[in-house]
Amino acid sequence: MDKEKLRLVRQNFCRVFGDEGDIRCYFSPGRVNLIGEHTDYNGGHVFPCALTIGTYGVARKRNDRKLRFYSVNFNKLGIIEASLDELEYQKSLGWVNYPLGVLWAMEERGKKADYGFDLMVFGTIPNGSGLSSSASIEVLTGFIANDIYGFKFSNQDLALIGQYSENNFNGVNCGIMDQFAIAMGKENNAIFLDTSNLEYEYAPIKLDGMKIVIASSNKKRGLGDSKYNERRAQCEEALADLQTKLDIKSLGELSEEDFEEHSGLIKDSTNQKRARHAVYENQRTIKAVEALKNNDIETFGKLMNESHISLRDDYEVTGRELDTLVESSWEQRGVIGSRMTGAGFGGCTVSIVNEDDVELFVERVKRDYREKIGYDADFYIVSIGDGPVKVKF
Repeated sequence: MDKEKLRLVRQNFCRVFGDEGDIRCYFSPGRVNLIGEHTDYNGGHVFPCALTIGTYGVARKRNDRKLRFYSVNFNKLGIIEASLDELEYQKSLGWVNYPLGVLWAMEERGKKADYGFDLMVFGTIPNGSGLSSSASIEVLTGFIANDIYGFKFSNQDLALIGQYSENNFNGVNCGIMDQFAIAMGKENNAIFLDTSNLEYEYAPIKLDGMKIVIASSNKKRGLGDSKYNERRAQCEEALADLQTKLDIKSLGELSEEDFEEHSGLIKDSTNQKRARHAVYENQRTIKAVEALKNNDIETFGKLMNESHISLRDDYEVTGRELDTLVESSWEQRGVIGSRMTGAGFGGCTVSIVNEDDVELFVERVKRDYREKIGYDADFYIVSIGDGPVKVKF
């Protein structure tokens, strides 16, 4: 988090909304998933971490039931107004549906806000990149509501509320990973999370002499408009076929051997491929965390590469842009591993690169991408940060 950026957002808040009253400042991170993609809604393991890029928020409680929102990133939209009396999804409200959904989900849990608030946000997460700008705003809103209304939700509660709101208010069947990674983030640690029961442990990330490099394909995607929900439905169909003979609740319960023995139960060949990815990706994630514990970063990198191949061939969510970034990354000196991260269909890749080779890595992958795709990718050297915080000036 950059405190100077937050100070500038606060100054902008005072310019747009006025400088009177109790103005409070907050930050909620974005997240990157190091390995374990499309496993969170299949009862498997994931391995994400919070980032030091994210969403800055400045808020002030009001004396009426109005809600007023302003995004520095979409400043041409100006102030967008809503009301606590109409917490309903409206397509015309755009990004504002994410904070509205959180307030709605809190009401579903019996916590009603008596007064509205003004909120200004500024995101340093590339839009539509797959680094969870929507989940960052959801956790930010929940954290702010906790503070200004005196709600007592835990950070884990805020993750579940964010997921519930995205599923049921915004109509995106996301798993728990994004919100959990953001709400529960810990500096220099990734979270090894079993999504079937929310058991988790922090795993220190010791990248001595290495950096995490994120490449944004700049191909925008909207989760609700993508084939994300279709992939989830295909996995559910595969699971239902397997349950005709197996006593399991999720694909995450299967080993590779279990799957190969019983995959013939899955009637549709496409669904069989989707399930294969879910099962093998879950096992890859377990092996990757074990490799890190043994300080075996080379094996971790190989598993990252295998993850991308599975997402490309079995889950079919990569696309030309992400494949170009990853395949170019694999060719560069000093690359330990590289894969797409997030839901796919655009978004970002994550690579682990030797520190001395980062500058040349960015230069060459950027050149390859422009030659093959026709426009630039953006690159971010990121650090692993904490979860949401309130910041005092």
